[in-house]
Parts: sequence; C-alpha cells; structure tokens
Amino acid sequence: MDDHRSTGTPDGDPGSRPGALAGIRVVELATILMGPYGARILGDYGADVIRIESLTGDSSRNGVPFRNPGMSGHNFNVQRNKRSISLNLKEPAGRQAALDIIATADVVVTNMRRAALGRLGLDPSALSERDPGLIVCVGNGYGSDGPYGDRAAYDDAIQAGSGLAWIVGQGRTDAEPAYAPAIMADKVAGMTIAQAVLAALVHKGRTGEGQQIEVPMLETMVAFNMIEHQRGQAFEPPIGDFGYPRLFSPNRRPYRSADGWVAILPYDDRHWREFFTLIGRPELITDPRFGDHNTRVDNIDDAYAFIADAAPTMTTAEWLDACEARSIPCSPVLNPAEVDQDPHLAAVGMIEVVEHPTEGPYRYVRDGPRMERTPMGLHRHAPRLGQHTRDVLAEAGYDEATIDELIDSGVAKAHEPPPTT
Repeated sequence: MDDHRSTGTPDGDPGSRPGALAGIRVVELATILMGPYGARILGDYGADVIRIESLTGDSSRNGVPFRNPGMSGHNFNVQRNKRSISLNLKEPAGRQAALDIIATADVVVTNMRRAALGRLGLDPSALSERDPGLIVCVGNGYGSDGPYGDRAAYDDAIQAGSGLAWIVGQGRTDAEPAYAPAIMADKVAGMTIAQAVLAALVHKGRTGEGQQIEVPMLETMVAFNMIEHQRGQAFEPPIGDFGYPRLFSPNRRPYRSADGWVAILPYDDRHWREFFTLIGRPELITDPRFGDHNTRVDNIDDAYAFIADAAPTMTTAEWLDACEARSIPCSPVLNPAEVDQDPHLAAVGMIEVVEHPTEGPYRYVRDGPRMERTPMGLHRHAPRLGQHTRDVLAEAGYDEATIDELIDSGVAKAHEPPPTT
C-alpha cells in the first residue's frame, strides 16, 4: 500500500476483519444506484471508498423514510463501507480538491456523463494522463462510441432498449411489454463495474498499469439477456426464433397450494418421473410430450399445467417435504418482510440487526459470497453527508486553515452529526 493511502478506521464497531481489497483506495463520483452499488461492492471487499457528494446529496440519500434527514433507509446498505466528503465541483477550488483526492486513489468509479466530466476537468483521459497507474471506470447508459453515447439513461429506458421489457412481457397472458419490478439494469451494471475493476486491479498488480474502463448499461444488459434467449438466433443464418420458450410459459409461475403459494420446479428427466409418480399420474412418464428435455420444452405449457392442477392438493409445507424427499427443487413464496424469518437465511446470517452510531438499529444485508481468508463484510456504517470531509482533505495534504477556508466559503461541507438516536 502506498504511504499516502489510508483505509481509515471504521465508524462504530462492525467487528469485521479487513477484506481482500484492504489498502486499495476508490474514489466514487456517482449518484443513485449503478455507480454507488459497484463502489459499495468494492468497499465490502475492504477497499477504502471515498464518496464525493454534492453539498446537498442525491435522492438516494434524501429519500423517505428516515430518522434523520439525509439518512434514508435505502442509504444504509448502498452507502456502507464508504467515507463521505461534500464538495461543490462547480467551483474551481472544489474541482481541485477532487483532483487532489483522486491523486491518492487507485480507482475512480463514476456514472457522471462524459460531457459533464469533461466540463469539470475530470474526464478519464485527463485523469489517466495525470496518473497512468489510475483505473478509471465510467458507467453510463450507452457506449461512448455509438450514436446514443450522450443520451441520458435510467433503468426503465435500458430495460426497454435491451429487450428485457419485451422478455418480461412474454410471460404475461396479454404479452404486453412490462418492466421487471426491480432496478435491474442499474444493479447488473453495478455488479459489472465491480467485476471489471477487480480485473483491472489484477492487471495493475502484474504490470503497474492503470486503464480506462467503460461499463455501458445498454450493452451490459443486452449481453445479460442474450445468455439464454439468443437460442436459434445464435446461428447465421438463424435456425430458430429468439427466446427460451420454457421461460415464456404463462404456467411458469408460483402455484397456489392448499394454504398459500409454492414454487415447484421439476427440471430434469428424473425430476419429472418422480413428480408424475408423486401426483398419481405415472402414465405421464411414458407420454411422448414429456420424454426428454427438448420435448418438454415444446410442450411446456402442458407440463406446467399438471403442476398448477396438483399444487392445491397439498399445503406448502407438505410440498416442501415431498419435493425435498425426491430432490425436486421447491421453495415457499416469501415476501421481503418474511425473508429474515426463513430458517436457512437466519442460519447463515443473511440479515443482521446492527447499531448505527447515530441512526440507531437497522438491518444490514450481507453479500452472498463467503471468503475464508479475506471476508466481505461491514467495515464501516453508511456515513452522513460530509462526515469525513475534514479527514479526507487532510489525507490529501490540506492543512486545517485551508480546510476551514473551503468550508467557510461554501466549497466544501462538513456536517456535524445529528443527535444520537
């Protein structure tokens, strides 16, 4: 770790060992979800993530509900493992402060549009010229070398343009395009940002070279959607239609059981033989419609209709027991409020109530991966806006008088903590 880089100390006592990226500093110039989520993953791996925010913070910080203004529920798990500095980048002194902070970093993650970065003197080429070892990752809606490069983009537009809204619609009885009820494109792109930065860090470790990275949402989601849906269109000329028919069946859905809802998914040949025997229809085992995977896909509506018809004959618990005994995939249908009550998720500690130093108790949702030597975890709680302004500027070489001047002139903001909850 270079001497000018510091991971700082955790706020509160999360009690987690340093992660694999301890000693790596990331500067985040990002808002809402895509960039902040990607940077948060790097923070979960142990990187010192410095989030440069405006003087007011973005909508993800300021949304409701909250106990104290600027500390929304959304904020807790998206902005954890970060430090916050509040700067007015429209002021020359604010831009210079940002450049001085970036000079202490290994990585910059931003989802600002390239034109805005250029106006601020923070465009990737300029940053790379200043420090050839710097990794600069720009996440935008569209690739910079295409005709849509300068377009604004939010999740719904990318779901539509990438084909996802059409795909979701194929599972509806009216087949009308529909958005997935999740901020799907932002989250997939955020994970891709983290993945790309990790690969660039490996390269830098081997060669000392930084590089510029571009993660466009549209292209990322097209690649994501095509994995299972390209099908016969993968051939040139095409030898089949686009789309995986099994996923478009209106009978592919959670099924109503005798006392609720259940997901039942016989998938391979053995599963279906076991399932048909379980529901008292052994003659279907030799039905030519269901003899192997390809014939089942061709007749998937009929196959799933047998599940839908049988589901109400048992309770959800009975289905879980019967399917587990036969190794048929099966799950209860939980709403998010019930997830932390699931016995498996409780046993693995997926959601834990922890104490924020100023905001009180909140639910910390850990990442999925488990690492033996360098665990991901909660290294510091989500910061208040500008909570680390003084510390970060001092680490960038600013003396106390200069920091006071930046704050007094409105170029920077150092928020005092709200009353302890």
